[in-house]
Order: sequence, then C-alpha cells, then structure tokens
Amino acid sequence: MSDSEEKKKFDKEYMQFLFSELILEAMEEERISVRELSKKSGVSTSIIHHLRAMKPINITIKTLTSLLKPLGYQLVATKGGTTVKLSS
Repeated sequence: MSDSEEKKKFDKEYMQFLFSELILEAMEEERISVRELSKKSGVSTSIIHHLRAMKPINITIKTLTSLLKPLGYQLVATKGGTTVKLSS
C-alpha cells in the first residue's frame, strides 16, 4: 500500500473514530440510550450500534442529521466565512 493510500485509510478511520466519540459523548451528556435515540431519531438501533462501535457503515446525510438532532447538534457546511445549515 502506498503512503497516499495509507493516509486515506487513516483519515477515514480517524473520522469514524471522531464521529463515534461524538455520538458516545453526546448520548452520555443527554443521558439517552440507544433505544431512546432510535425512537427519537427514527434510525434503527443496529445503525446506532454500528456507529458507536466504529464499524464501517455508509449513512445518508438525512440519517446523520436525524441522529444529531435529538442530541442537540446540527450539521453544517462551511467554506471561508460562509456557513450553511444542513439540518433543522
């Protein structure tokens, strides 16, 4: 594997780790269980378990925003000084 491929793999796994930690910490802060988050977000418990365990999973922006909303987060995109909300 080339250095470029290794870096891409590392970056992808690191992003999965960061997102998993975000979900875990937010669930702790909000004192919300997997089942409760599933009920509030409409996302299956298996997807939430996969995210918490850092298992590779492809999710849509809709699923991501559905998960973040009950945890008090919003998904935004920024470029330069411009910020666009991707969730309500």
